[in-house]
Amino acid sequence: MSQIELKVDGMKCGGCSGRLKRLLDGTDGVNNTDIVLETKQVSVSYEDGAINESAIKTLIEDAGFTVLAA
Repeated sequence: MSQIELKVDGMKCGGCSGRLKRLLDGTDGVNNTDIVLETKQVSVSYEDGAINESAIKTLIEDAGFTVLAA
């Protein structure tokens, strides 16, 4: 299992962060997602080989958010 820590812009409320968490947690290979709205911090635990960091970033950006940094 691996983990990626990202700063994500575009989350303005609990609904935004909840929508992103549901999207990521519902993705094959993702085990758990923790989001801290105030700091824009997103932590994703995932299974190696099932999904990778690039695919996680693409999912976030396709959902309308911006990945600021790793």
